[in-house]
Amino acid sequence: MTEFVSGPEAVKEAVSAALGDKVRRIRIERGEVTLVVSPADYLESMRILRDAANCRFELLVDLCGVDYSAYRDGAYDGPRYAVVSHLLSISLNHRLRVKVFCADDDFPMVASINPLWNSANWYEREAFDLFGIVFDGHNDLRRILTDYGFVGHPFRKDFPITGDVEMRYDAELQRVVYQPVTIEPREITPRIIREDNYGGLH
Repeated sequence: MTEFVSGPEAVKEAVSAALGDKVRRIRIERGEVTLVVSPADYLESMRILRDAANCRFELLVDLCGVDYSAYRDGAYDGPRYAVVSHLLSISLNHRLRVKVFCADDDFPMVASINPLWNSANWYEREAFDLFGIVFDGHNDLRRILTDYGFVGHPFRKDFPITGDVEMRYDAELQRVVYQPVTIEPREITPRIIREDNYGGLH
């Protein structure tokens, strides 16, 4: 019979025992356990977290990409890209945050966990589309939010706010065409209006 695990300390102990030396860092943050594993151990660690008797994370709740290039106002000196997953054990009633950093900033890649949880499919496609993180082993890794002809990854910190191209309908060609951005770059400073009796306040 599996012992019921409750509370972040108990979850931390159960995860540490199940993964052993695959744990690079584990700590409790904001009432939840955050685990960091290496890219080489990522897929096997996730499999263990799903299947181990005292973990049993049956559900992948969320997965996203992160670009750390501007983290701590540029003072951060570590890998640029990470993938963060949130797991839920319905049977044991506990949660876990798993973080894996991509080994190569120029070609960020980690293993796909879609074979373990079907819900990873669209999440991984979104992280690929927006951050350019490649998920090795994903059987249908293509853009999901931007247009198929889109160039670049818009959630990267160095992606221009206006983008690189814009599209419009060309009446002569009778189709949508791409062209360089025509918006002038500018800085907008909000204007503050103060009224003496705004909202009925005196």
